[in-house]
Amino acid sequence: MTLGHEKLDVYRLSIDYVAWVYEKAGTLNGVHRAARDQWLRASQSIPLNIAEGNGKTAEADRRRYFEIARGSALECAAIQDVLVVGKALREAESQSRKAELDRMAAMLSRLGGRGYQIREDRSVYGDSRDDFDPDSDFDLDIERPLINEQIVKTVKAI
Repeated sequence: MTLGHEKLDVYRLSIDYVAWVYEKAGTLNGVHRAARDQWLRASQSIPLNIAEGNGKTAEADRRRYFEIARGSALECAAIQDVLVVGKALREAESQSRKAELDRMAAMLSRLGGRGYQIREDRSVYGDSRDDFDPDSDFDLDIERPLINEQIVKTVKAI
């Protein structure tokens, strides 16, 4: 059985990234211990927040979890910079994986961006009419035929 989040490309990418981090973390000890521990936590946070966010039905909740996952991807990129400076990770290898992190961040931005729209209840403004047309005016598309009809009646009367 495949769960919803497992179908997401970004989730599969993040799982591959976590596997690579575990492989690399096994070689980090001593002075790199703090960066290693933080890297493991941040990398795990990416797929965990993707899965949790994908399971949420409220758009605001989904967006929040995807934004957290995106932040964790960016944190992983920064940790890789720290490890490169500390000579614990090769620059070329880091750049390759940072490209993957950048791709994940872009995918998460798109996932988190779904559903961004502003909606206000018209009753707040004392207007209970529904306006289903997508343009910015309120019901001019409905009122225009009435106005045209009044103009025709006026012209005929003259």
